[in-house]
Amino acid sequence: MCITTTPQPPYYAVIFTSQRSEGDQGYGNMAEKMMKLAARQEGFIGAESVRDAGGMGITVSYWCSIEAVEQFKNQSLHVEAQREGKTCWYSEFGLRVCKVERDTFFIG
Repeated sequence: MCITTTPQPPYYAVIFTSQRSEGDQGYGNMAEKMMKLAARQEGFIGAESVRDAGGMGITVSYWCSIEAVEQFKNQSLHVEAQREGKTCWYSEFGLRVCKVERDTFFIG
């Protein structure tokens, strides 16, 4: 995975922080489907995701507009994934939606 190339601000970042529950229980398959679904959504810029050995993970997805964020949130497959996340895949999670007004990158 590499750092997502983003447009000039403003744009939006959705930060999903989670602690996985034990076992896969279909999580890997759905996570792959969610990335493919997001990539097909109008306004999707890209995503960065990491998870440590203890199951703590952070995924940041980037979007051109708040409307694009809302459209993805309401996709039927994403709604299903949200439901499974609450009941099966995560012991805890948090979601933050942020407007990016400034960004700076170092390229070595």
